[in-house]
Amino acid sequence: MVFKEQTFHGLAPEMEAEIANRASVEAAVANALAIAGGIDASDVEVTMEDDLVVLSGIVGTVGEIERATAVARAVEGVHEVQNRILLGGSSLDGTH
Repeated sequence: MVFKEQTFHGLAPEMEAEIANRASVEAAVANALAIAGGIDASDVEVTMEDDLVVLSGIVGTVGEIERATAVARAVEGVHEVQNRILLGGSSLDGTH
């Protein structure tokens, strides 16, 4: 029997370890936001785009937006954070 390296249409499959690492960083950030004081993160979603942690959702105060960024940056494995959280349903620049 001959064993060949797994490929998909001639391309190497995406590294499962990389996907697992992204998922663990997302979970760690979400957990940190959930237990952090000074922020209601129940409507905040954490995703990763390459090495960038993206926060999105809605919170009630500008302070919570700033706190979310600080908490996410403090999590091990986070290199960069992009905060797309909106304030009470509208963005900080007044657009909807």
